[in-house]
Amino acid sequence: MSLTTPAARRDLSFHLHPATNLRQVQSEGPLVIVRGEGVYVYDDEGRRYLEGMAGLWCASLGFSERRLADAAHRQMCELPFYHSFAGKVPAISAELAERLIRIAPAGMSRVLFANSGSEANDTAIKLAWYINNALGRPLKKKIISRQRAYHGVTIATASLTGLAFAHNDFDLPIARILHADCPYPYRGAQPGESEEAFAARLADSLEAMILREGPDTVAAFFAEPVMGAGGVIVPPATYFDRIQPILRKYDILFVADEVICGFGRTGNMFGSQTFNLKPDIITVAKALSAGYLPISANLVSSKLYEVLLGQSDKLGIFGHGYTYSSHPVPAAVALETLKIYEERDIVAQVRRVGPRMQAGIRSYADHPLIGEARGIGLIGAVELVRNKATKESFDPKAGIAAHLVRRAQHHGAILRNMPGDIVAFSPPLVITESEIDEMLACFGKALDDTWAMVREKGLV
Repeated sequence: MSLTTPAARRDLSFHLHPATNLRQVQSEGPLVIVRGEGVYVYDDEGRRYLEGMAGLWCASLGFSERRLADAAHRQMCELPFYHSFAGKVPAISAELAERLIRIAPAGMSRVLFANSGSEANDTAIKLAWYINNALGRPLKKKIISRQRAYHGVTIATASLTGLAFAHNDFDLPIARILHADCPYPYRGAQPGESEEAFAARLADSLEAMILREGPDTVAAFFAEPVMGAGGVIVPPATYFDRIQPILRKYDILFVADEVICGFGRTGNMFGSQTFNLKPDIITVAKALSAGYLPISANLVSSKLYEVLLGQSDKLGIFGHGYTYSSHPVPAAVALETLKIYEERDIVAQVRRVGPRMQAGIRSYADHPLIGEARGIGLIGAVELVRNKATKESFDPKAGIAAHLVRRAQHHGAILRNMPGDIVAFSPPLVITESEIDEMLACFGKALDDTWAMVREKGLV
């Protein structure tokens, strides 16, 4: 069917759209994307959009990296599928695992592959439970996440996710999942409270939660270095410095969710390096393959691997895995992605252009609608408010950030709105300074349109 008319696009009724207002997309039709080139994508009417979110935080090398397509084609011709069960492994997957450990933060020794960030985090929960059983601690099973965290949408990881839309009417969260305070200075710090004092208060609150629940019942703590879908929340100064000793004190595993931050986004290869984290497990996905094919991984510390070895001796098998764990085709694409990151020094690229984006975002901080502009590297956000002085939010039903994102799309840039009237920026890591300027110019026009709309409707 032709997709060149709005009516035709509305007729795409067989697609159940994730994370979408279903009634709205049914009445208005979806934006149908047909091709990509560099940091741009094109719709079925030929209109071009600068993809300011790298798709879903993942298309780190843009949308036309031929080397990744060639890598997939070569692997499809050579070995289109094999598994890693029962002591077997595709050669390309073994090579990818070795390269991942070589670039990973110190202490990681083994890689367990999966297909998505949700699966990787789900696996990390299972590992936390399994390891505590192996260590003779059957009650040590509770998992602490944080308010506004995003760790996925499986039953377990949606429970970790600290956002209402992932829980409402799904009968979530499940038992044994706890949510600590969000390290969100703009909304959480008390008047006059410094970042350090706020971080100390959150650390005290976390320790109080652990003591209240019983340290012998708490298995793991999950945290994104920078909280992505929760609003691009950069941790306050000293936050992780204060949190990590508490986890060590009570022998609680630390899982660093690097699904968004991993592979250069924050200006280091891993967000754990940016914030000096020492996790026991690191989960990665998205930019691992530049978003070109589904693949994710758990990086497991040497200490935990020794526990897994012992339990495999006891049980005769490590009873976990997916059909497509270590699938050779996404592994080949991921390996080529990592080679490109090294050859092109993607971390240096982010450090070179990231300040341009951060300065550009912050240049709007004085606008009447902007409560806060924040970010690090090539991830950032602005938070829209009704009143700058009081930080009063708009009524969520007004859809202010959603309106701004629609106007940005009209002006030629794809951004993303998130709960709390937050608009995020996370462009491909290969973006140039001139393309950053273009993205921000589109945002500026959309901001002007939105300011006009809220005044016309008397919302401010």
